[in-house]
Amino acid sequence: MAMDLTNCQLCPRRCGVNRAQGELGRCKAGPVARLARAALHFWEEPCISGSKGSGTVFFSHCSLGCIFCQNSPVSSGQIGAEASPAQLAAIFLNLQDEGAHNLNLVTATHYLPQIMEALALARSQGFSLPVVYNSSGYECTETIDQLQGIVDVFLPDLKYYSPVTARQYAAAPDYFATATQAIRRMAEIVGPCQFNADGILTKGLLLRHLVLPGHTEESRKILRWIKDELPEWVMVSLMGQYLPVAGAVGHPRLGRRLTRREYQSVVDYLLALGLENGYCQELTAASSAYIPAFDLTGVPQP
Repeated sequence: MAMDLTNCQLCPRRCGVNRAQGELGRCKAGPVARLARAALHFWEEPCISGSKGSGTVFFSHCSLGCIFCQNSPVSSGQIGAEASPAQLAAIFLNLQDEGAHNLNLVTATHYLPQIMEALALARSQGFSLPVVYNSSGYECTETIDQLQGIVDVFLPDLKYYSPVTARQYAAAPDYFATATQAIRRMAEIVGPCQFNADGILTKGLLLRHLVLPGHTEESRKILRWIKDELPEWVMVSLMGQYLPVAGAVGHPRLGRRLTRREYQSVVDYLLALGLENGYCQELTAASSAYIPAFDLTGVPQP
């Protein structure tokens, strides 16, 4: 079973460790959900954050582990506090009470059993927000299948095209083949995008791609795949917010910012393909000012 922590198969790493007994796999996540921040977030795409903010929960650890992760203190597990399903349910309800447009679960794959239990508890107490599943795209289709009827909006990345690049930056040479299969399944599960009266996405798939310095050809190949293989209703968010942080500092290819010419060349290609249903960032988004403060805001303290 994909949700069994005694033989963890939640992500494509398929470590098979007994997390219920404290064994650690690639993500290093334990048996209890650990999170670094739970608060209204205003820096997602407009149809996610809206005017009131997205109720965003940042979970600690990550099954992919890109070397340039802007949230590296969280994804590496350096920051975070444990929360039981009952505490998670209370967090979800609190974000609803604060007026959030949705519940945005960031990098949640390795805690899905705990989160699903928490969502059931929260819904029994009146929780009704759309659920956004915000992930790296590196997912097992079996895991995605179990989110049908639970997740309303999928917000995955499609990061790498080349197995060589994915191996170098995330030790996941199977990334593109695995992520594209999962993204196809996400589209099948949620169907065409739907919006409420405030323009907030309440159902559908919004696919992100971050352009990396020196990798514009890979970006074009990814956009071509999106155009050829996904339904026209899928929204695309082309991101230019790359910053050299964490393991990318001093890296021969990743140790610099994206140039305006590089990013514009990919924007031009996206428009030439007719992928106009979505968003393009300004390069001013490449700033640490837009990285949330991972200070355990909204997280139960021991």
